Amino acid sequence: MNSIKTIGKSFFLGLSILFFMSDLHSQSYKNLTHLKGGNIETYYSEGALEQAEAMAFLCENVLSFYKTIIDFEPTVTLLVLSPTDWSAYTHFPVYGMPHYPNAKTLVVASQDNDFWKSMLPPLDNLPTDLGNQISETYVDYNGKITMRAFFNLLAIHELGHAYHEQGGLSMQRKWLGELFCNMFLHTFIAENRPELLPALTIFPNMVVSSTSRESLKYSTLNDFEANYGLIASQHPQNYGWYQCRLHTAAGNIYDEAGITAFSNLWNTLKANKDPIDDAALAELLTTQVHESVAHVQMHWND
Repeated sequence: MNSIKTIGKSFFLGLSILFFMSDLHSQSYKNLTHLKGGNIETYYSEGALEQAEAMAFLCENVLSFYKTIIDFEPTVTLLVLSPTDWSAYTHFPVYGMPHYPNAKTLVVASQDNDFWKSMLPPLDNLPTDLGNQISETYVDYNGKITMRAFFNLLAIHELGHAYHEQGGLSMQRKWLGELFCNMFLHTFIAENRPELLPALTIFPNMVVSSTSRESLKYSTLNDFEANYGLIASQHPQNYGWYQCRLHTAAGNIYDEAGITAFSNLWNTLKANKDPIDDAALAELLTTQVHESVAHVQMHWND
């Protein structure tokens, strides 16, 4: 399982850098092509029309879906970039990671890339069942293994950050802010594209199942809160374990509470702006959101 741990480390090393990024180089997209006819301002690199259309369509569906659920829609500009254009429009050093360099701009890759390819080891190194799941799930039209399906969906998680940043929510805890985005992602996929659930869940489940808590320097939610920046920047595998556990928790919450868990969480975080202690937060999540959400906090160490 060491190869799986290395995957998680590589993936979340990239993800952790997101928390230490500055703004875009420029708000001018003169070297990109504007995608016409959509509801989201979308700009793309040469040769990336198909991916731009697909990602814009996905994001537009997300915005339309949540407009009916929470009556809110953030302002979003989508950039679909080639490796050549990546460095011109974002400081993020790893090509391929969806991210928000500011509260209104979502950046995604237009091409398969070495970063995505590094996510999975040779299938021969994995247990047979897991190898079969991966070969059936993370594969392109030519039968080649690719993580594109996972990273396309991860863009929705990043879109969730635009919602709570622009929506004026008080997230109360850093772990709750990440759980919010994972619930945002899982709820949309489960409600609208359930055929994509394997692409969303297999990778996080793989990381969680292969990581021993005893091997981690940090493992509690209090650790995550107190050392968030440190974990993200210096302990990427540890940070990856947290994120993957929150991914799986979001799936469990949806299975127990359905779509109402997210809408309740949105309304609760919007209505409660003053800081509250752990006991009050657990009570609030239990009574105003759903006990499955409170369960993440109260039973994290079980």
